[in-house]
Amino acid sequence: MVAPSFFALALAGLFGLGTGALAALGAALLALVLASAALWRRFRRQAQQRLPPAAHEAPGATRPAAPESEGQRRHRAEAQEARERASALAEERTERSAAAARSLDAAQRARLEAEARALKASEEEAKRLAYRAEKAAEQETRARRATEEAEAIGLRAQAAEQMRAEVARTARDEAQARLQRVEAEAGQTLAAGLERTRSQGFVARLNAILGTGRTVDAAVLAELEEALFTADIGVQTAAKLVETAREQAKRSELADASRVKSLIEAEVARILDLPAPRSLEGGGPPHVVMVVGVNGAGKTTTIGKLAARLTKQGKRVVLAAGDTFRAAAAEQLDIWAERAGAQLVKGAEDSDPGAVVYEAVKQAVASGADVVLADTAGRLHTTAPLMEELQKIRRVLGKALPGAPHEVLLILDATVGQNAIAQAKRFQEAVGVTSIVLTKLDGTAKGGVIIGIADALKLPVSWVGIGEKVADLRPFAAAEFVKALFAS
Repeated sequence: MVAPSFFALALAGLFGLGTGALAALGAALLALVLASAALWRRFRRQAQQRLPPAAHEAPGATRPAAPESEGQRRHRAEAQEARERASALAEERTERSAAAARSLDAAQRARLEAEARALKASEEEAKRLAYRAEKAAEQETRARRATEEAEAIGLRAQAAEQMRAEVARTARDEAQARLQRVEAEAGQTLAAGLERTRSQGFVARLNAILGTGRTVDAAVLAELEEALFTADIGVQTAAKLVETAREQAKRSELADASRVKSLIEAEVARILDLPAPRSLEGGGPPHVVMVVGVNGAGKTTTIGKLAARLTKQGKRVVLAAGDTFRAAAAEQLDIWAERAGAQLVKGAEDSDPGAVVYEAVKQAVASGADVVLADTAGRLHTTAPLMEELQKIRRVLGKALPGAPHEVLLILDATVGQNAIAQAKRFQEAVGVTSIVLTKLDGTAKGGVIIGIADALKLPVSWVGIGEKVADLRPFAAAEFVKALFAS
C-alpha cells in the first residue's frame, strides 16, 4: 500500500510538530480521505476485471424471468463495489486499531487511533453507498415487474375478450343453425291441413247436398238441417245457419242449392271474424302468456313451437315449466327450450307451480327477456282443484309482474269435437281466456268445432295447428281459414 504509507509518514511528521496537534489531526484526516478515494478506484478496477455479471446481484436475489435492464445491472455493480470497498476499509481499520493497541509511544498510538476513526467513517460511507445502490436496483426491479404485470394483465384481458367474442360468435352460429333448421321445416298449406274436415266432415255433407244444382225446397232444407245438427259446429250455431237459409229461401233469394252453400260460407266467415288481441306481444315487457288446457291437447308442444317462432324473430324467450304434476312435461319443455334457444325455468317434480312461474317472470324481468310462456297443469277440466290451481297461478303472475298475464291462451284439441266447446266454457269462467289455439286440425274431420266455439263464446282463435312441424302452427286468419275450408 504505497499511498497509505506515504500519507502515514506525512501524518507522523505533522504530529511531531507538538503544539499544532489539532491542525495536524485535520491534515491527517484529509490524507485518509484521499487514500480512501485511491483505494476505491483500485478495488473498482479489480472488481470489473474479476467479477462475472452474476456476482453483481444481491445475495439470495431471485433473477426475473426477463434479462435485467442496463440500469439494474449498473446499480447492482455499484452496490457490489461499495460493499467490497467497505470490507477493505474494515480490514485496514482493524490493522490500525491493532497497531494502536500495540504501540508504546503515545503520539504514535494517537495517530493510529485517528487513522482508524477516519477509516471507520469511510467504511460507513461505503456501506451507505452500497445500500443506496441496492435500493435503487430493487426499486427499478419492482417498477419493471409492475410494468410486466400490467402488460400481463392486459394480455389476459385481451385473451378473455377474445374468448368472449369467440363464445358469442359460437352462440350466434348455433342460433343461426337452429333458425335454419326451423326454416327448413316447411309446413303444409292450410288447405292440406283441413283436408279431412273438408272431405269427411260437415263441408263434405254440404257439398253432397248443395253441389248438385238442386232447387232449394223443403227437402233440401231438411237435409241441410240434419247435416248441420249432426256436425261438430254445435246445436246453437247449426240452428242459426239453418234459420238464415230458411229466411232467404222464403224470400226467394236462393235460386238453387249452390247459393245456399255460398250463404253458409259467408255466415261462417262472419261468425269467425271476431276482434282478436295481438298474440305474443303488447304487454310488459316481458309479455307474459299463461297457457292452459287439458292434458293431451298439445300445450307443451304448442309452447315449444311458439318459442321457436319468437326466437326466430330475434326475441328472447323464457319458458316456465308450471306443469309440475306431470314429470314428462318439464322434460318435453326442456327439449323444446334447447331446440328453440329459449331459457327454461323449472322446479322439482310436484313442487309448487306458482313458485316456478313466479321465478320465471322475475328472471325474465332481470334478463330483459321479451316473452314468458308459462305452461300449466292440465288434468280434466271437470276437476275443481285444477281450476283453483290455475286461478292461483294467474294471481301469482300478477304479483310477479303487475298486469300479468297479458294473454291467456287456451289449447283445444280439434279431435274432441263438441266437447271442446264445453272445455272452453269452463276455462273461460275460471281464468278468463283471451284467445284459443286449436290443434290437430290435420288429424280430424271435426274442424268445424271452431265455428261453434267462436259463435257460442265469442272467443277469437289466434292460432291453428295443422301438422307436427313448427311452421304448421299458423296464425289464424278468418278469411283464409274459410277459403281453405270451403275450397272445392
